[in-house]
Amino acid sequence: MNEIKIDETDLRLLDLMQTDASLSNQDVAHRTHVSPPTALRRIKRLRETGLIERQVALLQPERLAAVLGHGLTALVEITLERQSAEALDAFEGRATLDAAVQQCYRVSPGPDFVLVVHTPDMPSHLALTQRLFTSDANVRNVKAFFSVKRAKFDPRIAIG
Repeated sequence: MNEIKIDETDLRLLDLMQTDASLSNQDVAHRTHVSPPTALRRIKRLRETGLIERQVALLQPERLAAVLGHGLTALVEITLERQSAEALDAFEGRATLDAAVQQCYRVSPGPDFVLVVHTPDMPSHLALTQRLFTSDANVRNVKAFFSVKRAKFDPRIAIG
């Protein structure tokens, strides 16, 4: 794998993109103190190197609930019976393909995975449970924590 080299300007661009990737190139350039062509070129390079994986929209759950209903968001801890690389990869592959799974993390110590799942209602959550957990003989323990309120969502990581 090629080594990726970034400097302070790249770090400023990454920080800004994590805060608001919808800004125009002009705004990005102005806020990071570079010229618009420089901002465009560097962001393109950051995408090509994979440092910027993709851009997504963050939905406001309360406004969306007014249209679609609240639904259920749960953080789910999964412990597998066997933790071989093949077993972990197999579960991860199945979990990440399911539309109800919004995020999937391998974690340590404790459970093997933590999932963030969203379903429209409890029958849908039950179907997810049966589809992903009950039907898998390698799933030893499942613990779900239902969200009653999202107090903060900040996709930024500490950079630099």
